[in-house]
Amino acid sequence: MSQLVRFGVSLEEPLLAAFDQHITRKGYQNRSEAIRDLIRNQLVGEEWGGNKETVGTITLVYDHHQSDVLQQLTHHQHEYGKQIISNLHVHLDHDHCLEVIVVKGRSSALVDLANLLIKTKGVKHGQLTMTTTGKAVK
Repeated sequence: MSQLVRFGVSLEEPLLAAFDQHITRKGYQNRSEAIRDLIRNQLVGEEWGGNKETVGTITLVYDHHQSDVLQQLTHHQHEYGKQIISNLHVHLDHDHCLEVIVVKGRSSALVDLANLLIKTKGVKHGQLTMTTTGKAVK
């Protein structure tokens, strides 16, 4: 375990009050935990901005009755086969499916794949959620 370092932070009262409300809503035990998460989130964002090796999920909701949607989604996923680790397919109702695709690779390739899948005709909603491999975050 690494050594803890204490440091001071000066904030305007309204900003600190808003931060304390955030801490309460999120269920943090103290400000230090919340600050650590904020710092880690910033560092993870920098990993994505730096086009480093990273991971994420692409979530899609689509109408499986839409002409060729399944064939197009499958085709696009085969084009990016090296970046796809796994996927989950769920039948939401008679018309709609949810697909969650776990991806790993350079952030630019993952963004390209997500954009390609999300803009496919028949996809009603899609979102790329990015995270980290954990290697660069302490």
